[in-house]
Amino acid sequence: MPSLFNKEEVERIRSEVERWEREVVPQWLKKIPERMEEFTTLSGIPVKRVYTPADLGDYDYWEKLGLPGLYPFTRGIHATMYRARIWTMRMFSGYGGPEETNERLKFLIRHGETGLSLAFDYPTLIGVDPDDPLAEGEVGIVGVSVPTLLDMEIIFDGINMGEVTTNMTINPPAPVLLSFYVATAEKQGVPYNRIGGTTQNDPLKEFIAQKSYVFPPEPAVKVAMDLIEWSVRNLPKWNPISISGYHIREAGATAVQELAFTIADGIEYVRQLIARGLDVDEFAPRLSFFWDSHINFFEEIAKFRAARRMWAKIMKEWFGAKKRRSMWMRFHTQTAGVSLTAQEPFNNIVRTAIEALAAVLGGTQSLHTNSFDEPFRVPSAFAAKIALRTQQIIAYETGVADTVDPCAGSYFVEWLTDEIEERAWRYIDRIERMGGMLEAVKKGFPQREITEASYTFQREVDESKRFIVGVNIFRSEDIDEVRNVPLLEFDQEEIERRQKERVKKVRSMRNKQRWERALDNLRKAAERGENIMPYVLEAAKAYATLGEIMGALKEVYGVYVEPPIY
Repeated sequence: MPSLFNKEEVERIRSEVERWEREVVPQWLKKIPERMEEFTTLSGIPVKRVYTPADLGDYDYWEKLGLPGLYPFTRGIHATMYRARIWTMRMFSGYGGPEETNERLKFLIRHGETGLSLAFDYPTLIGVDPDDPLAEGEVGIVGVSVPTLLDMEIIFDGINMGEVTTNMTINPPAPVLLSFYVATAEKQGVPYNRIGGTTQNDPLKEFIAQKSYVFPPEPAVKVAMDLIEWSVRNLPKWNPISISGYHIREAGATAVQELAFTIADGIEYVRQLIARGLDVDEFAPRLSFFWDSHINFFEEIAKFRAARRMWAKIMKEWFGAKKRRSMWMRFHTQTAGVSLTAQEPFNNIVRTAIEALAAVLGGTQSLHTNSFDEPFRVPSAFAAKIALRTQQIIAYETGVADTVDPCAGSYFVEWLTDEIEERAWRYIDRIERMGGMLEAVKKGFPQREITEASYTFQREVDESKRFIVGVNIFRSEDIDEVRNVPLLEFDQEEIERRQKERVKKVRSMRNKQRWERALDNLRKAAERGENIMPYVLEAAKAYATLGEIMGALKEVYGVYVEPPIY
């Protein structure tokens, strides 16, 4: 199909816009005593006063957009999108010990949550047990403590693991937590082909942004690929990786950097798996992504649409994928935690609703909405329920899910989608010239770019070039709102004591010979360079603790210490 507008028509429109800018706009500007002459997205992309077909130029509809469910999937990976099935409402949950998290999961299920998501405390994220000196004072604080198989069994007590899907936000210890999950499902009698969910399992973004790394880059990637390879061949409904832009964005990246660095991570993982001898169409359908939905509404919608188009092109043209599903970018979205403010915290409900709407208009498959009290601590049940209701109101009251990709055809949205894509390709080209994302990470390239972007944003806020309501504009000295936030209360010291006792109990009840043999086999398999997943699973079933399993792997792979960037 030719462009939407012929060249003569585009030139006529461009000429009219120039006349409008010259003759009409100046008269209106005189009526505005105080104004900002320049507007930009959070990525610094200049935004014009008005957009017309002239901004799209020679725009080929089928090449750029096509139809939902068809290549290049700009308009969505499913032909019917939310008319057939509303996105999965997957609220990030977990705090304290397994008992508290079990209660919260059941609470959310009762109120209409359609997918589970586990947040882990920091000791679990870095693979240490509650009685490790590094864990003191941190057990159960930012997520649930899961050092043993017994803890996972308690979390899912009374929850049929064959009827739910669970996302686990875990990275270096991902093989261990997946093994705990699989072993628990087995005990419930759930066959492997019914175990569904996702392990985040994205090591590169740990070095770039989140910083909860354990192993050095090469073995970290190797362990992640082990999990993917094993899952593809054993858990047909499991997404073994969630290639994560969220943490990159939360660390201060722009939307363009989030898009480029995350896709570059994905390219690296695809190459690693192909190098193992896997066919791209064997594993690509199980890859998934995880994006941030920030506060600049149209920029986020355009980012999601550009992401689908870029990934489809990469999988088809770079890696020769044949299956349509291999070209899909399936993704989960979370609203921007970094956009929430401690000042006037109830404003966060509005921010989250806008960010959630952008994710839906951008075509997400799964969504987590942040709670308004998260600047203070783990969400209360009250705040979590409001966050869930925000999604439900968007889904069932607004009508935005009635048609597929309702933003398509907007001159501004299509121009911005193209602009974000073009800028992301420039970043990817630079990373490719460095030898790929693994090499770029070791050189500190994305880390430096994010640091500079974060500094620029904060400077603009400090200088009131970027407005945050209640922070640097329309500020209020009244702190009653903060005082009235109903915060979650729990006894962290008691939970830490309980978790230490449980670890002690597990160590005393297990079969010592089976435990020793399992850890020894794991250590030897790692030394031989084998896929460690079968050995981690056996160690989990032998009730080896998280710290013990990770300790055996540290002996082989070592521990990473980040070099200073500045």
